[in-house]
Parts: sequence; structure tokens; C-alpha cells
Amino acid sequence: MPYTVSFLRPLFDYLEQFYPLSDTFKAEYERSCKLMRIKKNKHILSPIDSNSSLYFLVDGLVRGFVRDGKKEISTWFSFENELIGAIRHPDQQPGYSIEYLQALEDCKLICIPYTLIDLMYTKYPESNLIDRKLLALQYYAASERAILARIPKATGRYRKLQESGLDIERIPQCYLASYLGMRVETMSRIRNKVVTADYRLCS
Repeated sequence: MPYTVSFLRPLFDYLEQFYPLSDTFKAEYERSCKLMRIKKNKHILSPIDSNSSLYFLVDGLVRGFVRDGKKEISTWFSFENELIGAIRHPDQQPGYSIEYLQALEDCKLICIPYTLIDLMYTKYPESNLIDRKLLALQYYAASERAILARIPKATGRYRKLQESGLDIERIPQCYLASYLGMRVETMSRIRNKVVTADYRLCS
């Protein structure tokens, strides 16, 4: 199948931001990756599933979360054109993760097995260059989330989230409140307060 019409075209376009891809490189992905369609609110991955793949989100919205008893704690959100995956130690063999990946909208994803990623490291030097740049982006995003979680005041956390560029209007309030470590009622009150303050500044 020509790469211009392949279901992997969005992934190739994304990776080529970091380094040009050869046809043989693309062919390896063609042989091993698959397209997934997940309905809204369904799990893409849960602790009962083998954590053996990364995913490239072509369309939709996904959240990562963990459970603490009956409580769900949202840990991140991802939108189109992003690579996502569950918590996994770099040296770990395929196993299970404590993290859930849930579709918050109907989603289209490309499943990328870790076995393929490991193979690409050994066969294609460009994989190491691409992944180094991806790792830098992931580290930056994780650092931003760590800073957000340590802001003591709820209003400060909400303000920080606003500044992050995350499309918070697409995220259900219950999950957004969980991510910010507050109740939905508290977040609604802060949201109204912030909107009112911003309106006064602009008027």
C-alpha cells in the first residue's frame, strides 16, 4: 500500500517532524502496527491487559488514570497527534500496568508494539534520534504535570492548567477535577471566579 494512503500516514507525518523516514523504515511499521477504533468511555488498556504497546492517537481524546480504592485519579489527558502509553519501566518485559487508558471520545489509534520499537533501535539508527527527541518532549510534559500537582492552592492549579494550552473545554469536569485534586463543586466555583476576574480585566 502506498505510504501516502496508508493508515500509518498520520504517524509517519508526526515522526518526520524529527527525522526523515526511509521506505524500509516505514515498511517495518506497516508489517507490525494495526489500527484500532475505541468507542467513547471504553478502556484502551487496563491492568488486566498486557502492557505491550504504545499508541499514536489519530483522532479523539484519551485520559490516563489510576485507582485508589473506589476513587479514580486522572493523571494525564491526550489529544490528536500524540503518542501515549501506560506506565512501564524501560527495562520491563511486557506485563501489566496499574494505569488505565480510557477513551473520552470515539478514538482512532495506531497500536505500536514495543517489540517493534526495540527492533527499530537495532536496525535503524534514526530511531534513536527520533526517540531521543520524543523522550525530551515526554520529560517536559511530565515535569509540567509534577509542578502542577505541587501548587498548594486550588486556584493556582487551575490557573496553571489554563496556561498549559490544554483544551480543557473538551474534558468532562469530573475528570478535570480529579486531575487537579479537587471536588467538581470546588472546580466549578474556581472556574466561575476566574472567568469573572478575566472578564473584568478585559472590560
